[in-house]
Amino acid sequence: MALSGADSKATAGGSEHAAGADLTLPRPMLGIGLKLLSTLVFSVMIVALKIAAERVPIGEVVFARNFFGIFPVLIMVILRGEFIVAFRTRQPWGHVGRAVVGMTAMLASFTSYKFLPLPDATAIGFASPLFVVVLAFLFLGERVRVFRWSAVGVGFLGILIILSPHIGATAISGSTWFGALCAAAAAFFSALAMIFVRKLCETERTATIVTWFSGTASLLALLTIPFGWIDPTWAWVVPDWETAGLLVFVGLAGGLGQIIMTQSYRYADASTIAPFDYANMIWAVLLGWLLFSEVPVAEVIIGAAIVIAAGIFVIFRERRLGFDRTRDRRASTPSKV
Repeated sequence: MALSGADSKATAGGSEHAAGADLTLPRPMLGIGLKLLSTLVFSVMIVALKIAAERVPIGEVVFARNFFGIFPVLIMVILRGEFIVAFRTRQPWGHVGRAVVGMTAMLASFTSYKFLPLPDATAIGFASPLFVVVLAFLFLGERVRVFRWSAVGVGFLGILIILSPHIGATAISGSTWFGALCAAAAAFFSALAMIFVRKLCETERTATIVTWFSGTASLLALLTIPFGWIDPTWAWVVPDWETAGLLVFVGLAGGLGQIIMTQSYRYADASTIAPFDYANMIWAVLLGWLLFSEVPVAEVIIGAAIVIAAGIFVIFRERRLGFDRTRDRRASTPSKV
């Protein structure tokens, strides 16, 4: 979810924009390698936050992810000579809206990793690209043909298969079922964040989108502090040194993963790189097995395979439609000769 899934999917739109707005080099193998490296970094970050979430409230983890994550991002912005322009924006409320839905996605995603095995939460998060198709149709007026609707339907069937062990084995009030619900909510809000990013990309630079999100989300995370007065499980605590180190690592790893992912789009087309986001499932299975003795059940593997296949179909369909739109624009543009 990169995020976590929430992280990577919520920023991918900005990364794609970077490929169009900044200097790019046609080195697809390097781009794919960087993308795979970013998925590994995000997966290791998720392991750290899964451990930290057992010791401190989720709101505190979200704050650490964004606050400490902004430092690698600022270093990237400074090295690219975009420090001043990163704070200039024409759509401040658009950034706030994006931060609200993005932070909601993080809260739900991090909660799902607390209550679910890594492979289960990761697999459910793969529904995000499917939600993007639906939301783009509803809010952006994008035309969606029968092929993509079919892929969305098949993908959601895969999600039901992944959820089936939790629905069948746990009462609706159980923590496992609650974690599965949070994972699905995280996928939805990650997709909604992508819709905000698509709109922001019309006027904003990648550096602006990333910087504003990290800063605004950090401030919004502070709003979870009063929740501790209502529910003690939300009460912020002063962490011990080990937990503090984990929280700092979560933020720095998230920021570093964001930078690596952004760089990957400099060397290859988004449609070439995007399918490799599903490498998160490989890391989730390996890390879950090695560190938490989590072995995914057959339903999770089968459902994940169906969702991944549907997601890849949507990605390549988007690429085909992109080619068609470019061709149509060229055909309708009067010749300058």
